[in-house]
Amino acid sequence: MKISLPFSNKNYVFSSSYLFFFFAAWSLWWSFYAIWLKNNIGVTGSDLGTIYSINQFTSITFMIIYGVIQDKLGIRKHLMWVISIILIATGPFLIYVYEPLLKSNFIVGVILGSVLFSLGYLSACGLIDSYVEKISRKFGFEYGQARLWGCLGYAAAAAIGGLFFSINPHFNFWAVSLVGILFFITNICYKPAKALKRKEVQDKSDSYNSITLNDFVIIFKNPKFWGLVVFILGTWSFYNIYDQQLFPVFFANLFSDPKVGASVYGQLNSVQVILEALGMACIPLLINRIGPKYSLLLGGIIMTCRILGSAVFEDVYIISFIKMLHAIEVPLFVISIFKYNAANFDKRLSATLFLVGFQIATSVGIIILSIPIGMLFDKVGYHTIFFIISCIVIISLAIGLFTLSDKKPTIH
Repeated sequence: MKISLPFSNKNYVFSSSYLFFFFAAWSLWWSFYAIWLKNNIGVTGSDLGTIYSINQFTSITFMIIYGVIQDKLGIRKHLMWVISIILIATGPFLIYVYEPLLKSNFIVGVILGSVLFSLGYLSACGLIDSYVEKISRKFGFEYGQARLWGCLGYAAAAAIGGLFFSINPHFNFWAVSLVGILFFITNICYKPAKALKRKEVQDKSDSYNSITLNDFVIIFKNPKFWGLVVFILGTWSFYNIYDQQLFPVFFANLFSDPKVGASVYGQLNSVQVILEALGMACIPLLINRIGPKYSLLLGGIIMTCRILGSAVFEDVYIISFIKMLHAIEVPLFVISIFKYNAANFDKRLSATLFLVGFQIATSVGIIILSIPIGMLFDKVGYHTIFFIISCIVIISLAIGLFTLSDKKPTIH
């Protein structure tokens, strides 16, 4: 089946630009954040854990706020102005505020940083995704085909950022502000209101001004919503613990020199993100054919194969291949979540549904499960913990087979 990117659609071009510049700006500093904190600022392992925990908790609060506000705004771009200003301010903040405070008044620096990072990045990531998804439904293109530019932006910036970081991390921070200016220009040029007026027919159900508190209450009373949340907790949350906390060290330790392993892991990440971008463009065709429910289950099966593969094999080439499966399951999960929500819930609340039902559910799951999984790992090691996680995911898939709705979204 032919894949074509709708460059003739200006809404697609602007949406892709939002994603490209946002993820490029994020990658320029976030890819090197932990290294910078450890090697340049000199924080301890305990301090590093404190920073990430506070960032995570703060981001959850802003995810809820962002979701509700953007659903009320529809495709109006008020929150994009907030993000663009934060992107531009990131460089000066990191250099002249955050870095000195971490050295002189650690807690104040961490709290201020968590607010800015949550508003501009950690919570804004889901906001940008849900904003573009709203535009894609409104103006007739696949969200995944725009999201691929976010993957490419992240990969390109990580490669360039690595060169900058080896010279001076401050170069990375100033580069973030420069990319933020490009994001700001994109927001100036995009005129969604004019684009709406040119549409011949506007679905009355997309009247965002009519959204009330009761509309949100109805969603949270819906058993389908909580069924989806439970499914996410049992699959995506456990997978993220495996992928972010366990697998990188596991992979590095496959090499006689862990530093070489870390270097190879970084190279694999770059290849993976590029393949993920390709998946974002192609996989919507599969999801439209088999439906979001079975796409989520397929993503879970691939996820299980990767975790089980890590438990069974130790050959570095096989494990490297297994890591590439991440490039398939991420598009399957992220795109299917949007399509599942569009099929089963009020489309006007897509931002809240994505941020609360997917991102916050994942974050809460990670916060709750990380410590017990870590304690269990200390006792049983990598292979046993990988078997345990894969069994939990398999059970969640079996439950999802009977509890998830197989309704497909209407394609206009």
